[in-house]
Amino acid sequence: MKHSIKWQMIAVFLGLLLTFVAALFIINIYFLEPYYIGNKKTQFIEMYEKLNQAIRDGMLRNGILKEEVSRELAYLAEKNNISFLIADDRGGYLTNVHDKEQLNNQLLGYLLNQAQKDSKILDSTQDYQIAKSWNPWNHTDYIEMWGALEDESQFLLRSPVEGIKESAKISNRFLLSIGSILIVISVVSVWYFSKCMTDPILELAVLSEQMANLDFNARYESGGSDEIGELGANFNRMSEKLESTISELKGANNRLKEDIEQKEQLEKMRNEFLGNVSHELKTPIALIQGYAEGLREGVSDDQESREFYCDVIIDEAAKMNQMVKNLLALNQLEFGDQDIVFERFDLTELIRGVLQSMEILAEQEGIHVIFRQEKPVYVWADEFKVEQVVRNYISNAFHHAGEEKVVEIRLQTADGKARATVFNTGRPIADEDIGHIWEKFYKADKAHSREYGGNGIGLSIVKAVMESFHQEYGVNNYDNGVEFWFELDIQ
Repeated sequence: MKHSIKWQMIAVFLGLLLTFVAALFIINIYFLEPYYIGNKKTQFIEMYEKLNQAIRDGMLRNGILKEEVSRELAYLAEKNNISFLIADDRGGYLTNVHDKEQLNNQLLGYLLNQAQKDSKILDSTQDYQIAKSWNPWNHTDYIEMWGALEDESQFLLRSPVEGIKESAKISNRFLLSIGSILIVISVVSVWYFSKCMTDPILELAVLSEQMANLDFNARYESGGSDEIGELGANFNRMSEKLESTISELKGANNRLKEDIEQKEQLEKMRNEFLGNVSHELKTPIALIQGYAEGLREGVSDDQESREFYCDVIIDEAAKMNQMVKNLLALNQLEFGDQDIVFERFDLTELIRGVLQSMEILAEQEGIHVIFRQEKPVYVWADEFKVEQVVRNYISNAFHHAGEEKVVEIRLQTADGKARATVFNTGRPIADEDIGHIWEKFYKADKAHSREYGGNGIGLSIVKAVMESFHQEYGVNNYDNGVEFWFELDIQ
């Protein structure tokens, strides 16, 4: 959280605002007074020029100022907070203050070079001087200008500095109040706008993490026509292309593994296949041959017996036909004659479809089927071959459900894998049989298998399919039944 872009933006903007407010405080404290003094010097010089202009125009003579000029001069002095005193050589005075003695004494002190020692000269010419002085009587700093006008009259202009100091204090208090409010408003505003800016970036970060985990269902949905919106659209396109590319890579990887393994097992599998076919076909062929010969030789003239013979022949032929189909499917799987097309599909929906297609068989057998999975579980595999696995598991569970006749299918996900389990009530598989049930033509319960037409190929097909996927599969025994399972990649 401490490295979040949003908090970094808040910290930067808040730091800039605090720096700006602090800079204003420093400017007020250290630079306002010099600026004020410089501005006051300009005002003094302006008033000095105004007095000399009045002398040149004959408006000021012998300490007497004409009325129109007097009003203008008084206005200028009042506006700029300037006290002035003009003294001619006849003892006449012109001033805008009631207590002219203090100004007169200060002027005499300057003229007699008896000014305060701590006065600081700010500007000096032949006609006037400007200084900053301290008045011990009222403990106030002043800016003062004294000298001679063009008619040799002496003058003194004075303005207190205390006003600017008080203004600086007021300004600092004002800045403190306004600065506090601005900081609060700025924090809220920056937080809001940074959230608007960083939320799409955070969404892209989450999207990139999902893509890194090979989850390509996520999409950037905030939109927008700015750079972030364009980046999000590019992420979406990249996600689609990566999903397609990974699908192709998984298919190519499995084909490579199959090519390597196929060369090692090809001859062995062919020999086993021929031996098993001849063994499994021997019994039904012998039955068909025996009953057919009996019919030809007229062993029985009874119509019902002949029909029984025919039913046996038809039933055995059907079993042989189904066995041949299963053998062909198994042969294609084991010899790699079928291409495996990896795609992403919903395993939940596939199981639900298989159960719907076997609903009639479940009703005939009186099986109670339980499948509570509602949410989709997406996996990578060949959907058609996974359906063969599911169908063989469920069909096998229907035929061995025992007296309770309960079959339960479950889906679980963990560590990037989806595990499907098919549990059926009934007797557990014997320990001596459990290691052989995946072998072709192996029948743990031969009498029961013969009853429903089993030929020991279904679980061999499951084994061949799962090994072609390079995925795990297996069986677990329980006290009240058996559970078969297989796993597929989620990512």
